[in-house]
Amino acid sequence: MKPIIGITTDVTKEDKLFVNSEYVEAVLRAGGLPFIIPVGIEGDVQQVADSLDGLLLTGGNDINPILFNEEPHTHLGEVTPSRDACELPLARYMLTTEKPILGICRGVQILNVAAGGTVYQDLHKQNEEQMLQHAQKAPRSHPSHFVQLEKGSVLEAIAGSERIQVNSFHHQSVKDVAPAFKVTAVASDGIIEAVEGTGEQFVVGVQWHPELLATKADAVSLGLFERFIGACK
Repeated sequence: MKPIIGITTDVTKEDKLFVNSEYVEAVLRAGGLPFIIPVGIEGDVQQVADSLDGLLLTGGNDINPILFNEEPHTHLGEVTPSRDACELPLARYMLTTEKPILGICRGVQILNVAAGGTVYQDLHKQNEEQMLQHAQKAPRSHPSHFVQLEKGSVLEAIAGSERIQVNSFHHQSVKDVAPAFKVTAVASDGIIEAVEGTGEQFVVGVQWHPELLATKADAVSLGLFERFIGACK
């Protein structure tokens, strides 16, 4: 039996739900059975989570800063309240189970906020140091900058190296790391690029988009999805 992987949806301004096909393709390629989770299920989080073998939190718009006790920064981008209302309780409940979780871009930020951490509302405006280009102008599947991986981490084990190249499409990022997580990847400018759970549960969140790199047969990206799906069996 293939493990059932719940994939969270994005929402357009016209309230249309969608999931980029690369998430579905990556799960299928790694041996999972993808199921799309719509917004609006926050009242039935436990039933939804109990039906899943693993959860994939996808990328998307900014997180409402009120949810981590901040008011909106001038450079806060578009928020999607319906996603926040669905994904935060779902992530919190899944963190109380032994089921694997993979968070991508916004997904790692949601994981961190769900566990009590914070994010930069705009990493360029809230940092004094010179930043890398974290919203790349290159094609989506192009690795644009390096990240340093923590030795002994899940990511380092998958990569077989302490340094990899990733793509980058974000202006928010993890700021204060929740106690349940440890930092396992950073960019050269110090921005947190990945966190992992400190316990036995498979919990990995990455700031880049491995589902896009996987379309170009990137070994590390494919390996991440395979490790995630493997943990769901």
